[in-house]
Amino acid sequence: MATSSRKTSPASALASKRTLPGDPSSEAPSKRKSLALPLPLPSSGPFVEGSIVRIAMENFLTYDICEVCPGPHLNMIIGANGTGKSSIVCAICLGLAGKPAFMGRADKAGFFVKRGCSKGMVEIELFRTSGNLVITREIDVTKSQSFWFINKKATTQKVVEEQVAALNIQVGNLCQFLPQDKVGEFAKLSKIELLEATEKSIGPPEMHRYHCELKNFREKEKQLETSCKEKTEYLDKMIQRNKRYEQDVERFYERKRHLDLIEMLEAKRPWVEYENVRQEYEEVKLARDRVKDEVRKLKDGQIPITDRIEEIETQRHNLEARIKAKATDIKETSQKCKQKQDVIERKDKHIEEIQQALTVKQNEEHDRQRRISNTRKMIDDLQNELRTTENCVNLQPQIDAITNDLRRVQDEKGLCESEIVDKHKERETLEKEKKGVNDQIVQFDNLLNQKEFKLRQRYRDTYDAVLWLRSNKDKFKQGVYEPIMLTINMKDNKNAKYIENHIPSNDLRAFVFESQEDMEVFLKEVRDNKKLRVNAVIAPRNSYAERAPSRPLSELKQYGFFSYLRELFDAPAPVMSYLCSQYHIHEVPVGTERTRERIERVIQETRLKQMYTAEEKYVVKTSFYSNKVISSNTSLKVAQFLTVTVDLEQRRHLEEHLKEINRKLQAVDSGLIALRETNKQLDHKDNELRQKKKELLERKAKKRQLEQKISSKLGSLKLMEQDACNLEEEERKASTRIKEINVQKAKLVTELTNLIKICTSLHIQKVDLILQNTTVISEKNKLESDYMAASSQLRLKEQQFIELDESRQRLLQKCKELMRRARQVCNLGAEQTVPREYQTAFQDLPNTLDEIDALLAEERSRASCFTGLNPTVVEEYTKREEEIEQLTEELKIKKVELDKYRESISQVKERWLNPLKELVEKINEKFSNFFSSMQCAGEVDLHTENEEDYDKYGIRIRVKFRSSTQLHELTPNHQSGGERSVSTMLYLMALQELNRCPFRVVDEINQGMDPTNERRVFEMVVNTACKENTSQYFFITPKLLQSLPYSEKMTVLVVYNGPHMLEPKRWNLKAFLRRRRRITFTQPSQ
Repeated sequence: MATSSRKTSPASALASKRTLPGDPSSEAPSKRKSLALPLPLPSSGPFVEGSIVRIAMENFLTYDICEVCPGPHLNMIIGANGTGKSSIVCAICLGLAGKPAFMGRADKAGFFVKRGCSKGMVEIELFRTSGNLVITREIDVTKSQSFWFINKKATTQKVVEEQVAALNIQVGNLCQFLPQDKVGEFAKLSKIELLEATEKSIGPPEMHRYHCELKNFREKEKQLETSCKEKTEYLDKMIQRNKRYEQDVERFYERKRHLDLIEMLEAKRPWVEYENVRQEYEEVKLARDRVKDEVRKLKDGQIPITDRIEEIETQRHNLEARIKAKATDIKETSQKCKQKQDVIERKDKHIEEIQQALTVKQNEEHDRQRRISNTRKMIDDLQNELRTTENCVNLQPQIDAITNDLRRVQDEKGLCESEIVDKHKERETLEKEKKGVNDQIVQFDNLLNQKEFKLRQRYRDTYDAVLWLRSNKDKFKQGVYEPIMLTINMKDNKNAKYIENHIPSNDLRAFVFESQEDMEVFLKEVRDNKKLRVNAVIAPRNSYAERAPSRPLSELKQYGFFSYLRELFDAPAPVMSYLCSQYHIHEVPVGTERTRERIERVIQETRLKQMYTAEEKYVVKTSFYSNKVISSNTSLKVAQFLTVTVDLEQRRHLEEHLKEINRKLQAVDSGLIALRETNKQLDHKDNELRQKKKELLERKAKKRQLEQKISSKLGSLKLMEQDACNLEEEERKASTRIKEINVQKAKLVTELTNLIKICTSLHIQKVDLILQNTTVISEKNKLESDYMAASSQLRLKEQQFIELDESRQRLLQKCKELMRRARQVCNLGAEQTVPREYQTAFQDLPNTLDEIDALLAEERSRASCFTGLNPTVVEEYTKREEEIEQLTEELKIKKVELDKYRESISQVKERWLNPLKELVEKINEKFSNFFSSMQCAGEVDLHTENEEDYDKYGIRIRVKFRSSTQLHELTPNHQSGGERSVSTMLYLMALQELNRCPFRVVDEINQGMDPTNERRVFEMVVNTACKENTSQYFFITPKLLQSLPYSEKMTVLVVYNGPHMLEPKRWNLKAFLRRRRRITFTQPSQ
């Protein structure tokens, strides 16, 4: 409820919040709010134009229905925090078409509608001499839309903004409208922003417009100055560049004259060349015709010679046929002679083979006799060696003894190798076991590394501090523990979410110390020296780790609780003690879904302050005023750090087991070394025995080998003696066979002689025919020679004719090509004649190719002297001349325009700057007086670094609150919060009497002030805001000091809040005053 009263007001109308049908808030009477506004007493002065006469709200923030009627001067709105004071400020802002984001609460108007309601309404009635202006804004949450009305007639937001602006109301100007969430931003305003806000707030309407015009004029002036400067520089460069190229342009035109003459010479040259080739063509054509007649005459003289050659050729063919027949007969006879010769040669070869076979048998017999002699000698030598070997002693006993020793050594070696195999198997078993243990330890280390990785990823400074601590533990006297999130080990990682939701992240990453001195050493090194942001805590002196809960868990199991938080994890005793002391983890039970289902019964019966269900946390409090139990619940966040579980006790057992395995491995390795040495010695002894046995066996086997060799040699000798040959008989047989072959050979020689005689006769006949054929061929050759001589002459003439004809064709083609090129050079068609201008020009030029080529070379040489000339130079030169003329004209126009802007700037500056300086001087005078009355100093001045930079002008506020300091500019950082609040309030008060705005709103600006400054500021506010002809003032505060001075023109609005508020119709201010007087009168008698 809010009450409104002025000291001169006997009564006022009443309006309060009432519960609407279907509103969810009707079920919670303890949260209902209402606002009662007794009508103020008659004002001592009228409202100024645009002042607020009435504020009505429906379903707006904390209010169901409320109506506020402020006074024309200072309106004090007071009430406890949360009662709805700032809701009135929000209603003023939104009702006058202000932006929702300006309030700093929400960016949409729908968020200002009371929770659970679909629509809300704000209505503002503004004072106007011509008739009050009533602005209504209806907010529809479902459609996210606002509907506007002026004097109950529908309109648009733009029209409302225009009506509000016409009354000079600026709800977005911090100098006029300073909501609670924007108080701190006033000090953050830059000098430029403060000047703009001040101009809009208290300056004449045209002052801000002049300032904006000056900024625009100055910006355009800068642009024109830059443009003129750039164009002037560019124009100078263009003029200079054309001056540099004037000589090049003259040389270009001189070169063009030479090139034109070259072009005309090149045009005439094809015509001269064509005429020369045409004359040559006529000469070649006449020579070709003469050679053609000579060729015809030579062909006629060759016909008789050709006929005689054909007759002789027929006679030659007949003779060659007869010669061929004789050659066939000679070939057959010669073949028969050759056959007889081949038979005779075979007989000679047979005789030679018989003689060679006899020679082979003679050689074989001599070789057999030699081998028999050698074999008998070898047998004698072997028998002598055998007799020497039989004299040696019997070696078998020695061999048997060595064999026994060797068997014994092998048995020992087998036992040793068996033990080595057993040791290897044992070692492999131990290695496998060691690998398994190491893998388990690595798994534990990986889990620990996962926790450290998460710490490093989220809190890098804390992770770096952990690394430093591990390297410097010797610097601490007592126990130091790494961050709690690393030392905690969850028994079941499913329960990690309860611990992380119960213990804040700042403590989860805190280091735990048992000594204050150790903690200071740590923080000095880590925070001060290394600049790391870390947290540290001290464990209690008396341990809480084993302290029993106030209620046994067995009593709570009926509600679904299965454990206290302390039993869900393991931690070092100091860490556990700190958590029990700070967060009472031994007193907070954890339940299941069953607990959530009966949560109301749990809260009423157990009286637990905190508890957890499967997915929620419940906090139970008892109201200090009504003694009612109030509970709140929040959903549990997903665990991030403690989900990794490491059994440190099991890891310690694994490390001890690993040491035992390493000890056993060392013992096995020592045994293996001894067994390998023994096996090596047995191998050496085995090799020695085998060598001795081998030597004895070789001596024993030598006699047997000699006996076998003697027996083999005697067998060979017997075979050689049996294989004898009769040479005399063989020689007789060979002689008989040779005589028989010689008789056959003589008969064959007689037959061969007869065949030779026949062959000789045939050769003589063949030679006679060849001589006749030679005579015929000679005559034919003579005739062919004569024919060839004539043919050669004919071919020469024909070749000459072909060459002349080809030359004619080539010249004809060349004439056509030269004619085409000549016409092409002169741009003539196939039927066009040479133009008159070309004929006239050609008459002045040489008529021979040599003269034309000489003149061309001369002109080209002259043209080549003009090097480095570019045809584009002349084009660019011409373009630049045109551009220079255009730029000159543009520059004149720009300078005229610049002079006009400078003149406008001078006029507007005079109309803006002088009134502004006077206005700032007035503000400074009042601001300084206010500060002087508080025994402090402050001044306001117009600040700029450059007088021509109108966008850099600003209002600078400088203050000092102590006599020993200098004036300092008001900034968000230099002054304290209270000093900034005092400075802001005094600046706004300095604007109060100068202000053109109809009202000003300041929300809870006195919160950061000390009592002395708050009292002084309050007195100034009352004195300033309650003067005649000042604008309306709204001052919102949750509390006031005692014994403050008040004015008769003040209006006090008190906002109440509670579940037992009176209905609006039952509110009677006179009855309340009478009851208060009766209580006051009766108290002394009691």
